[in-house]
Amino acid sequence: MKILDKLIIKEFLKTYFFVVVMLILIVLVLDFTEKNDTYIRNQVPTGDIVRYMGNYGLYLNNLLTPITVFIAVIFITSKMAGRTEIIAILSSGVSFVRLLRPFLFAAVLIGSISFLLNGWVLPVATAGVTEFKIKYLDKGQSATDPNIHIQVGPNALAYLSRFYRTSNTGYYFTLEEIRDGELIAKLSSERILWDTAKNVWRLENWKLRVLREDGEDYSVGTELDTMLSISPSDFDLPENHHETLKLPELARQIKILEDRGADNVAYYRIERYVRFMSPFAAIILTFIGVIMSARKTRGGSGFQIAMGFLLAFVYILLFILSRTFAESGSSYPLLAVWLPNLIFAFTGLVLYKTVPR
Repeated sequence: MKILDKLIIKEFLKTYFFVVVMLILIVLVLDFTEKNDTYIRNQVPTGDIVRYMGNYGLYLNNLLTPITVFIAVIFITSKMAGRTEIIAILSSGVSFVRLLRPFLFAAVLIGSISFLLNGWVLPVATAGVTEFKIKYLDKGQSATDPNIHIQVGPNALAYLSRFYRTSNTGYYFTLEEIRDGELIAKLSSERILWDTAKNVWRLENWKLRVLREDGEDYSVGTELDTMLSISPSDFDLPENHHETLKLPELARQIKILEDRGADNVAYYRIERYVRFMSPFAAIILTFIGVIMSARKTRGGSGFQIAMGFLLAFVYILLFILSRTFAESGSSYPLLAVWLPNLIFAFTGLVLYKTVPR
């Protein structure tokens, strides 16, 4: 590795981390100012606030990576172009592809770190943010959201009117077996309780109907212990549960949901696709950023930086739209998730034709 390569990599990474820290600090200060009254009212310990801000900062780092990478690349490259350093490098016989090498090396390094963060560190931080919000910002909510529906098998659907976390108790429980659109059996009870000693569900005041071609079987009882492929934690999952799982845990959860035949398995699959896709954004945006700012302009680097912000926001918007499209039931969720990278990669190849030689 030549001195020039080391210099470019050093400047790129230094600028990237500076931009990351500055943007995160600005957002954290605004977030603290907005929630400060709530912290005081709920008497939130300082240590918990600091941990929350650290976890939230990691979340912001992942969210802002496309913007920070693009800004860092454009700032460094446009500054080199403004001092005619790129012209001098190309005039000495160095090809543009060779000039790209240190930029792409730094982008691969950032992408690799991003992959490790997304797979193992960020889920823990996201879980910490969610726990903090439940404990302090949504203080006093001892029950889950009402009217819980969950699929517990390929043909089995469970329903709870309300589930209370503190006592592991639910009310107005029903379990239906449906095949080919027809109800086969229905088990209902006024109260369902998790027995921690036996690891089974206890139904109180239960009723069971089994439909047959020649009629139906009907039975009732006061107590019934039953095994279900669910646990209290399944009724207490946050909306962003798929974001709080490390990669190995995410793979296991996908397998569990597939065995149940659950409808929400698509959210977990898409989350897994995203974690493998997002690190490539740093490489693609670095490629485009160098191409856009390699040419010297009279107005300085302000225009390139503004374009960097614009394109980075376009990428994030396109990513959000493509993920929403994938989660809404796209026939090709993997393609939908990768669409922003594919579009920007194609754009980079088109722009490559315009670079100075």
